[in-house]
Amino acid sequence: MRRLLFDSPLSRAGYLYATAVGLVWGAVWSTGRIERVNGLFVFRGLPAWAFGRGGACVGGVYLTNQNVTADVLEHEAVHKAQWQRYGMLFPVLYFIAGRDPLKNRFEIDAGLEKGGYLRPTRAVTRAPRDRRASTP
Repeated sequence: MRRLLFDSPLSRAGYLYATAVGLVWGAVWSTGRIERVNGLFVFRGLPAWAFGRGGACVGGVYLTNQNVTADVLEHEAVHKAQWQRYGMLFPVLYFIAGRDPLKNRFEIDAGLEKGGYLRPTRAVTRAPRDRRASTP
């Protein structure tokens, strides 16, 4: 059953259908720049009600107002790969995984920091101690 649903011609057809829907939705509502980045069609300038959170990936299309950084696009490229793997089952599986991105396995796999759900962790560096000052 998995072979029929995941990474299959059926899931590929679902991905292509979702991409077509995303392209139409973006073309209708986008008032900003449209570009192709990392294999994603990126539509900017959409009204806030036209997508969820900071943006939405529908097939190979990323819909947003202006939430476009290298990290976000890398995060969305993972969602594109998830669409390719699961096809039209992806929205169902995503819904089942829950709205909390910190618990949603698809958001976790795409990278919570890159998606803007967590603050980036910074390495703490300290200045080296001057050994001469501490020796008698």
